[in-house]
Amino acid sequence: MYDKIKNDIAQEYYVKNYPNDGQRFVAWYLRNIHNLDTFEAKACITDGAGDKQIDAVYIDDQSSTIYIIQGKFYKGDTVDAEPLREVTSSWIQIKNFAKLQEAANEKLQAKINEIATALEDDYEVCFELITTSGLTDSAKSDLAAFQAELAESETLSANLVLVDDETLQARYDEALNRNRPYINYEFSIEKGKYMEMLIGATRAVIAAIPLKECIKIPGIKDGTLFRKNVRQSLGTGNKVNKGIARTLRNNPEEFFFLHNGITAICSSIKIVNGTMSVKELNVVNGCQSLSTIFNCSESVRNVSDAYIMFRFYEISNAERADEISTCTNSQSAVKARDLRSNDKYVLAMKKAYEQHFTDGYFITKRGENADPVKYNTAHIVDLTSLGKQLIAWHSQRPTISYSESRIFDKYFEQLFHREYGPEKVQALSDLFKEVYKNWGNDNPLGLNEALIALKAYAPYHHLFAVSVLFCEINKMQDLVPNPAVAMQKLKDNDLLNTVIGLAGQCLNMGFEIALDDASQNNKVFSPPNWTKAKASLRDIRTAVKQYLMTVRMTPGGKDILDKLNTGLKMSNDDFESRWSAD
Repeated sequence: MYDKIKNDIAQEYYVKNYPNDGQRFVAWYLRNIHNLDTFEAKACITDGAGDKQIDAVYIDDQSSTIYIIQGKFYKGDTVDAEPLREVTSSWIQIKNFAKLQEAANEKLQAKINEIATALEDDYEVCFELITTSGLTDSAKSDLAAFQAELAESETLSANLVLVDDETLQARYDEALNRNRPYINYEFSIEKGKYMEMLIGATRAVIAAIPLKECIKIPGIKDGTLFRKNVRQSLGTGNKVNKGIARTLRNNPEEFFFLHNGITAICSSIKIVNGTMSVKELNVVNGCQSLSTIFNCSESVRNVSDAYIMFRFYEISNAERADEISTCTNSQSAVKARDLRSNDKYVLAMKKAYEQHFTDGYFITKRGENADPVKYNTAHIVDLTSLGKQLIAWHSQRPTISYSESRIFDKYFEQLFHREYGPEKVQALSDLFKEVYKNWGNDNPLGLNEALIALKAYAPYHHLFAVSVLFCEINKMQDLVPNPAVAMQKLKDNDLLNTVIGLAGQCLNMGFEIALDDASQNNKVFSPPNWTKAKASLRDIRTAVKQYLMTVRMTPGGKDILDKLNTGLKMSNDDFESRWSAD
């Protein structure tokens, strides 16, 4: 991998944006393994003077995980414990944010604010030590000890993952197949430690799989292995997972007898000469266990007599698989938000949408796909995206759109327990698609680079800004426009691109005003935290008002304003009260 990465980071992007191979390596990792784009990767880098042994910070809102990354780009076969000591240092310092921020560089200061905000939302902390070498034996011992200390800490729940040369290669290979819908894999099974059977018409295999083999299964870290599971990893801070980690460290040989096992479904099972090949593998019960095993990799990597029980079911029926997933998840209680796809209001919305758009499909389950051959891609919507759009438009709170847990738990009833017509669903989907077209790396609106890096947050503020334009034009500041009527107005008057462009510029103006204000007052400015704060809503509204007040005085501005006033004019009945979300 060293030679491969060395060649890659010689490309113009890396050379132009990062001063040394160490930063380039971390940026390469963010782009190729975490799948960030050029703007997002650059925004994560904190390496340099005052980095306090933290090379990068990446906060993944989808998995509710804070990744604190330390990179070591070495050509040799092994490295000693020095990188581990640096990770230990960063962990100790993160326990005291105020002290850490005093001596940190500007980029890390902003990231510290973001980490603090994420921890308030119960995000998991994951230290990633990435290196193109392996660890020496003594360093591996230090790693196991530090992993144990992290897991037992009551001050800051965290885990440490070593991404060495071997793991880096595996992750890179897996990343190349990121868009693969399912996982195919081969398990080595030992004679006398597996059993085949036929239960009714369903084939099943029960096998004792070595713990050290579990850490090699693809799809654990990125969650693709658990697509049909009702939830993803709850992190090592979860009480059950702490117990699992304790057994792995102290008594792995007893794990088989103390653990209920893993339930996995697949479309095909073939056993030939000690190798079991499975296709379309999904773990429907065992996400917590496998994630914890993966995070305790050093405790099990060299243990030869420790096993875990797997139950493999050969099932292709999706509904039956979902039923098995729900019924077998009893080790950690299934929360309401895990099962929103079966809510009667959601099912009613799905039915109404698919009856209205007969060539369409309403996706309600995570990991579910709609066949683009069978359905019109323009009429494919999904529950997760709709929730984020609803809270940005109708609740006027794009500050919450990033948080699926809040949308589908705390605010679910406010958003979905009401009648909402298919035309509105489609209009919101279309509006957001048009907005998101402007958030590529080509940056057609010329937005601030720091804003473009916030693709998980700011596009919903852009959608919000569109609604604010309608409110200001119609003097209905405290209400919310009907998205179906708004979309039709934009299309009928050929204003779609114009309004989306103006909304984007107003968002950018509000962002830069906040940035300048922080700079002038010697305050730390965190772009992600700005998008999560209500101050961003005020800044965007102010920018919209300022634009409409001053545009008339610019060349051609009167014609633009007259066109907006005419084309966006809506009746009072086309507005409604904001849906409460705070």
